[in-house]
Amino acid sequence: MSHNLTYEHQVFAAGSWGAEFHPGFVPADGEVVVVPHKSFDAFHGTDLDTQLRQRGIDHIILVGMVTNTCIDSTGRDAYEKGYHVTFVKDAVGAFTMEAHTATIEYDWPRFAHEILTADELVASLKNSAH
Repeated sequence: MSHNLTYEHQVFAAGSWGAEFHPGFVPADGEVVVVPHKSFDAFHGTDLDTQLRQRGIDHIILVGMVTNTCIDSTGRDAYEKGYHVTFVKDAVGAFTMEAHTATIEYDWPRFAHEILTADELVASLKNSAH
């Protein structure tokens, strides 16, 4: 089977609905927006690593789309760059349940520091604030 990716198949392509901020997550004035990425890995070809290091950030929490590509690739690269990587397994999604589940159960345990649910993450953040 040949996979011919055209513009309409590139869900997060610049100018497409997939590249837009969700209305509930539009950056506020003064918030840093990382240079848009063009690959699965949010670090590749962007200033994300520089932005995080300039702020002394060494822990990252990953949520979003797509579990087995963008989220996984960004997490792997973050791990290789020395970041503490937390995945939120019920705040990610994929195009198939099989790909989603396989990534969470078989891939992430090999390099993630933590794999939590959203409720576990919130509880952890509340506990660490005290």
